[in-house]
Amino acid sequence: MTNAAVQRLAEVFVQLADTLVEDFDVIDFLDTLTVRCVELLDVDAAGVALADSQGRLRSAAASMEQARLLELFELQTDAGPCVDAYRSGKPVVNADLTANEKRWPQFATAAKQTGFVSVHALPMRLRGQVIGALNLFCIHASDLAEPDQRVGQALADIATIGILQHRGTQQAEIVTNQLQTALNSRLIIEQAKGILAERGDLTMDHAFEAMRAHARQTHQRLSDLARAITEHSSQTAEILQSPAGGPP
Repeated sequence: MTNAAVQRLAEVFVQLADTLVEDFDVIDFLDTLTVRCVELLDVDAAGVALADSQGRLRSAAASMEQARLLELFELQTDAGPCVDAYRSGKPVVNADLTANEKRWPQFATAAKQTGFVSVHALPMRLRGQVIGALNLFCIHASDLAEPDQRVGQALADIATIGILQHRGTQQAEIVTNQLQTALNSRLIIEQAKGILAERGDLTMDHAFEAMRAHARQTHQRLSDLARAITEHSSQTAEILQSPAGGPP
């Protein structure tokens, strides 16, 4: 890696490790993780799936809308690289979708229709505890080199540690209950994205970026702003009138 790449990697690790701030936002943290994975690794999209209180995987974040929809399909059909990585606690890398049609027939078909041709999935784990998985999607056939695999797994691991550290305990019941709260917040955020997209004639990705920019500018939690939007807050108009909420 070049000196600039090493420096950027160090900055990202510091950013992801900083989970002790009072206003730590799990959803924004996970969205940042997916964006940084695309920035640092040879992949085109990333998504995070976390286990709920019943141990079922739920989509928690994605770097782009196509990845989020594909991840939702994977979890609904309960078959795909993310599911395998979560259940085994082991990474699934360099999975060519054509070669894995028999392994994940529905997922492989849906992924190729979305434009992805290869995928990787890395478990989010701490020792023997696996709380989810990191999905990495590629639109071109390419292998994730061993150094990138190590970086990707390190990002997944530090995110796992950050989430568990923020909870202040490793007791499984408390962790899963708080992860459930984060997953419920994601549902509200998706509803708010839809409202903004419809009212502002925006793509879902653009609607989310506008919402996140407004949350940061006004020092609000993303989940609180999303709830306000679903409750017909005047902030909806403010977001759409801002530069971030204008036409893409």
